Amino acid sequence: MQGFVNRLWYAKASVGYRLLALALLPLCGLFYLVTATRRLLFRVGIKSATQMPVPVIVVGNITVGGSGKTPTVIYLIELLRRHGYRPGVVSRGYGVDFSGVKSVLPGMPAREVGDEPAMIVARTQVPMVIGAKRVEACHALLQAHDVDIIISDDGLQHYALARDIELLILDGERRFGNGYLLPAGPLREGRWRQQAVDFTLVNGDECQEGEWLMQLHAAQWQPVKPPQGDGLSAAVFSVEPQAVAIAGIGNPQRFFNTLNQLGITTQKQHAFDDHHPLTLADIDAIACGAQVLMTEKDAVKCREFAKQNWWYLPVDAKIASQFEQQLIAQLQQRKSVQQGNSNGV
Repeated sequence: MQGFVNRLWYAKASVGYRLLALALLPLCGLFYLVTATRRLLFRVGIKSATQMPVPVIVVGNITVGGSGKTPTVIYLIELLRRHGYRPGVVSRGYGVDFSGVKSVLPGMPAREVGDEPAMIVARTQVPMVIGAKRVEACHALLQAHDVDIIISDDGLQHYALARDIELLILDGERRFGNGYLLPAGPLREGRWRQQAVDFTLVNGDECQEGEWLMQLHAAQWQPVKPPQGDGLSAAVFSVEPQAVAIAGIGNPQRFFNTLNQLGITTQKQHAFDDHHPLTLADIDAIACGAQVLMTEKDAVKCREFAKQNWWYLPVDAKIASQFEQQLIAQLQQRKSVQQGNSNGV
């Protein structure tokens, strides 16, 4: 299904796919009316956005699927900590069936909190709360943890949560796809939304005027199965001749391209749908005992049943230092305004 959708939205589609996209345009109009009406309700005050007592940074996109939000969130956590902030994170917890809000603790399985929250907390140990209603998640986060800034992982269209800074993440290869709104295209909002955000980060490829290039740099391979005692370490990693690669992310080809850039040749490459709940049977059916290479996001779903010849590749986001300076300066300015308003009350 994901392959069909990708061809419809992102690839240079055949005449049949283009005709299908045109046939879906009336539904795009309906989607536009629903989303525009919702935005209007917030604009005229019928619905109101809740302002948090600490600054809020929203990291999101206007396209469906992965664009690099999770590495960006990890990058922001580390950046803010270097500047003396105590960040916390809220997220929806995609694909997890629960009500209300839930704290994400280190070691919690992805099936209970979602793959991206599990990955973020495993990497950074950051305080994190998930919930469909970001405002409730923010309140729970502030009540349970000593944080002075909140990062919202996704939620650009979650207007009930007031935000101080918005970061739009674009996949540099796919950008806006065919340019249509859902369901004919990948857009949750029109391309005009890019002009309303504070910063646009482009994940790989070239960026345009007013955008910032974000590059994901591969770190050192790590064993999916946590080492016990004198277990495997990254120092012993080597690619076996029959190795296979799997990826269950928004753009699996990006991972496979990274392997090619690293000079790694695999016998087989298999793409799963984004957020696919990987099982031992899924991987055994593909690997047949061979070495498995995967993304960090997939690794958090496999740790309970991983084998010793399964490895994952962490990536770190790198952005120009000028972006960091502008972000911190804007954040400090917003914080000063908030403090001034509080003192004036």
